[in-house]
Amino acid sequence: MICLGLEGTAEKTGVGLVDSDGNVLYNKTIIYKPPVQGINPREAADHHAETFPKLIKEAFNKVPKEKIDLISFSQGPGLGPSLRVTATAARALSLSLKKPIIGVNHCIGHVEIGKLTTGAKDPLTLYVSGGNTQILGYTCGRYRVFGETLDIAIGNCLDQFARNCALPHPGGVYVEKLAKDGKKLIKLPYSVKGMDVTFSGLLTSAIKSYEKGEKLEDVCYSIQETAFSMITEITERALAHTNKPEVMLVGGVAANNRLREMLNIMCKEQNVKFYVPEKQFCGDNGAMIAWLGLLMYINGKRMSIDETKPIPNYRSDMVEVNWIKNIPCEKRRIPEHLIGKGAEADIKKASYLGWDVIKKERIAKSYRIPELDKIIRHQRTVKEARFLALVKDFNINAPCIFDIDKDNNIITMEYIAGKLAKEEIERDNGNLDCCYEIGAIVGKLHENDIIHNDLTTSNFIIRRDDNVDNNNNKKHIQNSKVYSQDNSGNKNNYENKKINIEGKNNLNNNKSNNKNNKNNKVYIIDFGLGKFSNLVEDKAVDLIVLKKSILSIHFDRFEEIWNRILEGYKIYPQWKTVINHIADVEKRARYL
Repeated sequence: MICLGLEGTAEKTGVGLVDSDGNVLYNKTIIYKPPVQGINPREAADHHAETFPKLIKEAFNKVPKEKIDLISFSQGPGLGPSLRVTATAARALSLSLKKPIIGVNHCIGHVEIGKLTTGAKDPLTLYVSGGNTQILGYTCGRYRVFGETLDIAIGNCLDQFARNCALPHPGGVYVEKLAKDGKKLIKLPYSVKGMDVTFSGLLTSAIKSYEKGEKLEDVCYSIQETAFSMITEITERALAHTNKPEVMLVGGVAANNRLREMLNIMCKEQNVKFYVPEKQFCGDNGAMIAWLGLLMYINGKRMSIDETKPIPNYRSDMVEVNWIKNIPCEKRRIPEHLIGKGAEADIKKASYLGWDVIKKERIAKSYRIPELDKIIRHQRTVKEARFLALVKDFNINAPCIFDIDKDNNIITMEYIAGKLAKEEIERDNGNLDCCYEIGAIVGKLHENDIIHNDLTTSNFIIRRDDNVDNNNNKKHIQNSKVYSQDNSGNKNNYENKKINIEGKNNLNNNKSNNKNNKNNKVYIIDFGLGKFSNLVEDKAVDLIVLKKSILSIHFDRFEEIWNRILEGYKIYPQWKTVINHIADVEKRARYL
């Protein structure tokens, strides 16, 4: 079976031919280059109208039209005028050749052609282009969005910066070239929110730096290092949350060698495989549309002409995946000497003055340049310790802090014997009683203007009270010697005093905090991205981060989980304002 695919979501016109064995028989893309910076949607659509007939004629010279069995086209997301021309061309071919037609999701097309050409089986996919920045992974019958940009896409960010600096289009190519001669790291906003990112602040700051007289090479170097570090970090966060065994990079920005290098380093450190398709399949192309159309059609998908209307905001998680039947059981492997390996830190179990503790070490990230990495690790170590101590004042369960080694970015904290909320929910007949308390904890944080910025079911621990050895806990609340390492690294700052562990009563109090969760205690962890804010927007985004983590991992029980969380969140007096604002944030376009 042979499918002809038409790609035309923005400024690139592509036509591809693929057979059902996965052989790419023809694939050609022509890029519309506007006379001035920026893409005019109407002009891009006119370019498609002029170019499709030429490319289709070429394709028919490779494979006679009589041998074409299926017509596939990019139904969205994309620019409205471009999508309409593409859909019209596909319908015309379908009707004239009397062949079936399939409209496909452009983003998933990138993923599937990547899997076909690289051999990846179950990757966590970073899709980066001019119009999209997403982290996608398959679970529960769909490709879920684990992370994405909350404003503009990375390609759009680089192109807008280039336009303001009078660089040619597409700007990302010229930014990469100039960045190679940059030497000075200019401080730019580093905005990571869980597995999401924002680039608008970074863009504005970079433009202002250039306008103030900073060398263009240095600004290009700084914007690229900062933006790509953010993207690599959220990919690593999604990897730690999902434990996928592979990472794949796709999209137009995947051509950037520095981004490839960063992701390759990260994957080696996380002990997972890394894939990048060859260049012709990274950017928008017709072959990816043809291959996805074949996968859908062979597995039973059918469309009428009436169902082929363009969908400009066609999200990846809207597509019902009918072609994936089995997924490998392989998972990311955590080194045996660790009890956990997150996106930022190695976690080891240890003993401290007779207490069971964990040592959380924010290890150096080789993909980040040292001066940026040092700042980020130090700031997050200090921030996490402060917030973990502070939240106990608001009757929130969190591990007690025993020691902070700021020189080596290590926090020694109480070991909580329990399971991650993710594991508790995922297990057979998973217990959802913890969800109410999770919502209540978030409500208490927001009531006190604390934004966690990394709310996932991996950052809550469920501990059963009947497993706690209270006598063992009590025997350590007594006079003892305790030290803290000073900045010079000397371990000689001893003093005789009663151990002052923040919130020590937290070990035994409030056994019935959650009326639905009497036998469990829920602890919140990992405040490395935390901040203070009284803005409704920040509180809404905090909940959206949590909501997406649940959608991506616990989709089959999402409604029940989310409703219980919201019920607990109502402990916050302004809960209605924040929840209403979530809908406003989610309505914002995140494409093009």
